[in-house]
Amino acid sequence: MSVLNLRPLSLVMLLLVTVFSSDALGDVVYRLDSGDKLKVTVYEEKSLSGKFEVSGEGVVSLPLIGVVDAKGASIREMEERITSKLIDGYLKNPRVSIEVLNYRPFYILGEVQEPGSYPYVNGMTILNAVALGGGYTYRANKDKITLIRAGDPSRDGTKVGPETRVLPGDVVRVEERFF
Repeated sequence: MSVLNLRPLSLVMLLLVTVFSSDALGDVVYRLDSGDKLKVTVYEEKSLSGKFEVSGEGVVSLPLIGVVDAKGASIREMEERITSKLIDGYLKNPRVSIEVLNYRPFYILGEVQEPGSYPYVNGMTILNAVALGGGYTYRANKDKITLIRAGDPSRDGTKVGPETRVLPGDVVRVEERFF
């Protein structure tokens, strides 16, 4: 069925789904990067399974197949990359699953009691990040918090609220208020 054969309402719905990214809807896809620790399981192949870390170059070195590029890949994309390398001359029907064991840290700066890097916890929000940083200082502007997503090439901060999700590698900045 072509797009031209769709009813007008269906076409509008298709366009809306296409226009709104998962980030705009609050459902952010996690992307791998340096410092992530992974558990790679190749079903019924213990010698190929194990715990691995994404290197500073953004790659994972695996037995038999060697280096696999991980930087910027989702978990699903990484599973597909490993599967395709294993199919290419090693296994007939590999089944690969990946679990993130340790995420890289996130950073909180500005008007919090203890700015710095902190270990990421799944489901973390801006409010959780501020709490880990010891809470707001008396100078904090609670209405002016910016978030720089890890991997954002522009490094432009986006104004966010307390319920915005924080991901590993993100930088949260609490601005100073002026009296």
